[in-house]
Formats: sequence, C-alpha cells, structure tokens
Amino acid sequence: MKYQLFTYKAAAGKARPGIAVEGRLYDLGSALGSEAAWASVDDLLLEWDQARGVLDALAESLGGDPARQRAAALAGPEFLAPLTRCGVVYAAGANYRDHVEAMARAMNMNLVTDPKSQGIEPWHFIKAGQATLAAHQEDVAMPGHTAKLDWEAELAVVIGRRASRVAVEQALEHVAGYSCANDLSARDNLKREGVDDTSPFKFDWIGHKCFKGACPIGPFITPAQFVETPEDLDIRLWLNDELKQDSNTSNHLYSVAEQISYLSHRLDLLPGDILLTGTPAGVGMESGTFLQRGDVMRVWIQGLGELETRIV
Repeated sequence: MKYQLFTYKAAAGKARPGIAVEGRLYDLGSALGSEAAWASVDDLLLEWDQARGVLDALAESLGGDPARQRAAALAGPEFLAPLTRCGVVYAAGANYRDHVEAMARAMNMNLVTDPKSQGIEPWHFIKAGQATLAAHQEDVAMPGHTAKLDWEAELAVVIGRRASRVAVEQALEHVAGYSCANDLSARDNLKREGVDDTSPFKFDWIGHKCFKGACPIGPFITPAQFVETPEDLDIRLWLNDELKQDSNTSNHLYSVAEQISYLSHRLDLLPGDILLTGTPAGVGMESGTFLQRGDVMRVWIQGLGELETRIV
C-alpha cells in the first residue's frame, strides 16, 4: 500500500509528523497508537530501515479499514516543510541538457552540453539548510536584494542512510524518498558588481541561492520503494497557471545515483540531507521573465504530488 510522509502544524503551532494513505491524511502518532514512536519525520529518517516495516504495516492497516480511515483522517491540515531540522541541501547545477543550452544563450557563457562524455564530474552548490526551506502553500517574501527572482522545478532526494564512498550501483539504497522542490534563485546576485571578471570572488552563490524561503519543498516525501526509478519522472512547473517547464528526469545529464556516489566520495551524506537534482529548460532567466509579488508557482512531479508557492 503506497503511503507518503508529511509534517503539519498541530495545536499551539507544534510540528507533527503525518502519513498519507489513499488520499487521506493522518497524524502519524495517533495512527500508530503511540505518541512517542517518532516525534518527527526527521526522527524516522534516523531509523529508516526499522521505520519502513512499521510504516508499511500501518499503511496496509489504514488502507483496509474504511471506518478507521474516516474517523482518524485530518481535515485540511496546514503543511510545514517535511523536515524540521534537515541537514545539508546539495543542489546540482546545469544537469539538464536543454537547460544548459538555454542558459548558455541567456548568460552568454560557453557551457558544456555533454560534460560526462568529456570526463567532467557532476557540479553542486549548497543551499543553507533548514533556514531556506518553505512549505507547500507557504508564502515566500520577495527578497529585498533582488529584482530578478527566478523559479526552478526540481526533483528532491532525501537521504535515509549514511552514504560514504558508495558505488553508483549501490547509491539508491541510501535514499529514503523523493519530493517536489523549487530552487528559487536571485539571478542578479550571481555576479558581484565592481569585482573584476577574472577574480575568483566575482560569483556570490550565497546571495544567488540562499535566502529565507529559497527552497520550497513538499508537501510529501514519497518513500523510494514507491518510485520505480528516479530517472523517468515527468516534471512540470506552472506560473500563474501558465506551463513554463515541462520535461522528464530522463533528461538528467548525471543520474541521481551518479550524483550521490560523487558527493559521497568527498564527504558522508547523512540521514536528513537533501539533494536537488537540477532543473529543466523553461526558467525565467532564459526569456528575461522574473517573479513578481502575487505570482503563484506549482511544481508537479509524477507520483510525488504538487508543491505550491506564492511570492509576496
């Protein structure tokens, strides 16, 4: 029985873990009959191998008992970001061929469109962790330091088992689940004014990628067992109901497994770390169209759900 995990705001603003089964949402502790089982989705990830069996049984129980479903289901909970104390957010840059080609034209850069064939390894930057996360239907304030705020629909990978120098063939064994994400980017902060173009200090990745709400994610984490492959998922983004991005993860230049293996040879990936795996063509920078206050984005990924974000 398929299930998904989420976090919601309970009484007095307390964050509580939840489980979604057959379209209904439940408080996880209440559904288990044990408030002390796991206090958060983050706690689940620390014991993911053990937790999976418990969650599998719970989902089967809920799915087979219509009366219990109706009695226990939550009514319209307010979603929070799925993780309440996530680790590092690693983000892949330039990982869809069509996006690379479009951004090369937009930014007048000589970007390689088939880096793997040239022996070039994956490339990542880091978004600050919990401080950047935003929930489904959470308003994100327009940062005061940008006039060119952009969207990037991305498949998010949540690590559930420590990954240390893992081979590509074993990399996906370390994934707890997948989610929808939006890598919001302040395009006019990438290059620092008044700094010579040849200087190593020309680029400002903090200003470009890290601000409050810069990483909307959710509403659900879908366990990896329910995703046949992360390399064949349709991914779309709508801006004010206009389709802007429409692609498939089969267009990754580097697969999820290749990215996990690469990162794990430089440092250990830990439960609760998040990997953003790149965005396809159709971002605002390609056409010079940027987000304004009142704009609403929806990121949809096949089998994972839909993430909504409004700029205020």
